[in-house]
Amino acid sequence: MRAKLEVRGLTIELPTAKAWVRPVADVSFALNEGETLGIVGESGSGKTMLALALMGLTPPGARASGSAVLRTASDAGKLAHEINLLTAAPGELRAIRGREIAMIFQEPMTALNPVLRIGKQIEEAIRVHEPRVNRSEIRRGALDALKRAAVPEPEIRARQYPHQLSGGLRQRVMIAMALSAGPGILIADEPTTALDVTVQKQILELLATLRRELRLSLLFITHDLGVVAQIADRTLVMYAGRIVEEGPTEEVLRAPRHPYTEGLLRAAPRLSRQKLVPIPGTVPALDALPPGCSFAPRCERYIADCDSAVPKLRRVEEKHDARCILVP
Repeated sequence: MRAKLEVRGLTIELPTAKAWVRPVADVSFALNEGETLGIVGESGSGKTMLALALMGLTPPGARASGSAVLRTASDAGKLAHEINLLTAAPGELRAIRGREIAMIFQEPMTALNPVLRIGKQIEEAIRVHEPRVNRSEIRRGALDALKRAAVPEPEIRARQYPHQLSGGLRQRVMIAMALSAGPGILIADEPTTALDVTVQKQILELLATLRRELRLSLLFITHDLGVVAQIADRTLVMYAGRIVEEGPTEEVLRAPRHPYTEGLLRAAPRLSRQKLVPIPGTVPALDALPPGCSFAPRCERYIADCDSAVPKLRRVEEKHDARCILVP
């Protein structure tokens, strides 16, 4: 299967008072049509910056290298166009965002405009990509998007403001807006973090249903391994801007090969576990990364050779890679 999105050697550099730092460093992966790829890691691992780079929304002054090739298809299913998201012109990116690739942000209350009604905000997302469509068709499209996102009483919700909706409904509105122009790739940046477990389950089920019905390629960012287990076909584990483990979700969670992934699993709550085992320390500052392996200062299996060089991402099982010198 040909990849819908193919990322190779993606590196993002940001200027600071001391030096340039790399929140994303040499990241490579592929996202296939209809696949859900989970990206896991603590805060500061580079997950959100990776997503922003794919959307062309990196902070001012950022430098990007590598490639992120988006492939679009014609109605006949044949390859129609390839575009490198890192080098595309601003106008080309604006045409792609929403139409080919869209993003759901972590906190909908800050992503939605508080002074515009819900319906108007979704209509605007449609109008940008369908300037020739008349007003009634755009309004109908907005209501259809709300219905697709399982928003109850869409005609009423369309006339309301964001503050009048619950957190779960606001997240459904964000999903409706993201899918209103029919993109093939959806990036979800921790869309369930601020929701209670019942609403979280509903949102995950909704995304899974939409993925099947619309043949979406879903890039799902989270820090919750339980969520990844429910929704992702494959999983990338990120730490200090790099991928440290990658493979089929079931295999990564059942038999992790990197000490960081093992630590994340031990720190996850389970009914059979009375006490959580936290990973000592914190993710290092980007301007003070340790030599060699970035996880070495927190790793219980540390040896002196861990400081010699940044380990390479190596194949440890079929379709399963890990970045650790101790992995056979």
